[in-house]
Amino acid sequence: MSGLVVWLVPLVAGLLFGIGLMLSGMVEPGKVQAFLDVGGRWDPSLALVMGGAIAVALPVFQLARRRHPSAPHGPVDGRLIIGSVLFGLGWGLSGYCPGPALVAASGGSGEALAYVMAMGLGMIAGNRFGARELRQT
Repeated sequence: MSGLVVWLVPLVAGLLFGIGLMLSGMVEPGKVQAFLDVGGRWDPSLALVMGGAIAVALPVFQLARRRHPSAPHGPVDGRLIIGSVLFGLGWGLSGYCPGPALVAASGGSGEALAYVMAMGLGMIAGNRFGARELRQT
């Protein structure tokens, strides 16, 4: 029975996450791009979605932190900064971040599918070349 629970809990959590993304409209790139357009027709609804997610998740994270103190984080280095900039550029230009892109791609969006494929190629390249770089240090 525990094997079923280990498999079922992440499935239900993922389905709830995907349904939440669809209901909030966050799988629509235009909605995300409108949030990022602070000089134009700004749409604050993404901030409300993020605020709601933080309000739900924060107590759980605080409880987890008390039970299992986290390990110290590594330094902020060039790899982290470059990765953050690339993520932000991809999110701003496409309107997708990984979670909503997976949901939209599973719904048949060709644009989202192209994004997911490019994301996968980026992950493969990062693992291949990043792992080599880490082995050398």
